Parts: sequence; structure tokens; C-alpha cells
Amino acid sequence: MGVSTSAPEEGVAVVTMDFPPVNALPVRGWYDLAAALRAAGADPGVRCVVLTAAGRGFNAGVDIKELQRSADHAALIGANRGCYETFAAVYDCEVPVVAAVHGYCVGGGIGLVGNADAIVASEDACFGLPELDRGALGAATHLARLVPQHLMRTLYYTSRTVTAHELHRHGSVWRVVPREQLQDAALRLAREIAAKDGSLIRLAKAAINGIDPVDVRRSYRFEQGFTFEANLSGVADRVRDTFGTAGKEPS
Repeated sequence: MGVSTSAPEEGVAVVTMDFPPVNALPVRGWYDLAAALRAAGADPGVRCVVLTAAGRGFNAGVDIKELQRSADHAALIGANRGCYETFAAVYDCEVPVVAAVHGYCVGGGIGLVGNADAIVASEDACFGLPELDRGALGAATHLARLVPQHLMRTLYYTSRTVTAHELHRHGSVWRVVPREQLQDAALRLAREIAAKDGSLIRLAKAAINGIDPVDVRRSYRFEQGFTFEANLSGVADRVRDTFGTAGKEPS
């Protein structure tokens, strides 16, 4: 349970999330994931990182129950900062990051894959931002890297999800494979990337980040300000309590 790193083959590091039952990460988990990603990217022997997850789905975002247990805003601030650090760790990783997604990828999961360099998904994968149903805002920055602008807005306002096949048609998912083939498919892509010269692949990552039209750190931080405003006004608690009573979980 937690975050682990393995090296299944030369040049490739696999960072795995394992937070039962639904991979909704607590504050500490976000920071641990950020640290693992940064460490993997800084390893001179690593030329590609695969980000994956154990269990029912890839990532269900923030642990809402932890927020509800907090008597003040400490957990909210921690989650905001933890998500910011982790999404930035994916983006700033010194080598390309391949996200291997199965099941649900919602909320904070979109922040992870939106900042990844490539996405391989299983046929059962679905992607979305149910933030408005959970008393939160944010990660539209990252959803906009996966789908066109108007579709992003529609998905954001409705909390609907899209399938891996739909994202493949938009070009943001590289391959869609049966679930039992996901790890092999992700490793195959990582192996192809890792075959490049290590110094050159790092220069390539820095160069591509440097020409991005949107500063993902600044735009996401801007969004987070509205999340905090929603919490201060009491709107977020009201919506979150409704979500918790309904007992919704990613399926």
C-alpha cells in the first residue's frame, strides 16, 4: 500500500500507486507520489517513467473523507499543495512519463495524465472531472490537454466521463488495449523511448515543455484559488456532504 518504484528493465522505472479501496490519495500520498516521480526522473539510469496503479482503478483524486474529517482547512490546503506538487512532478520529470490507465481516472487522475507525455489505456478506462459534484474545482487545465476546448467545458460542467476509445480518437491516448495487456503495452512504449540516448531524451523533454502554449503550473494554481474560495464560502462543504451521503464511488 502506498507508492512504490520498481525497475523492470534497463532504462525504465515504474511508479505505482496503491491506495485501497479506490486510489483516492490522502495528503501524504500526493507528496509521496511527487517525491517518487522526481526521484525516478533524477536517476541518471532512467530514461522513461511509467506511472501506473494497483487495484480497481488508476486514480479517484483526493481522499474526500480526509477533508471531511478535518476540523479546519489544513487538509484542504494540504491536498491543494500536494496535487500541485504531484502534477508538477509529472510535468517536470526529467524524462518522459507514460501513464498506464485502467478503470477510472477522475479528479486528480486527470491532473496526472494531462501532464504525462503519453497515455496507454485499457478498454475499461474512463476519464472525467466530477469536481462540481464533489464541491471542488480545478484540473480543467489538464483536461484541456486531452480534449478540445468546447468538449472540455461540457465535460467539466456536466461531470460526465469519456472512454479511452473516445480519447484515442482525439489523439490524446496512444493505445487502447485489453486490461490484461495494459502493463505490457505501456512497457513496450517506455522501452522504445528508453532506447534513445539518455542525455538527448532529457534535452527533448525540456525543449518540448519550453514550447508549451500554456503554463500548466500557473493556470492550475489559478484554478485552485477558486476551490479555496468555494470552501471558505461553505458551498464546497454543502456539496461534499451530499456526495458523501449518496455514497458515490468510482465504478
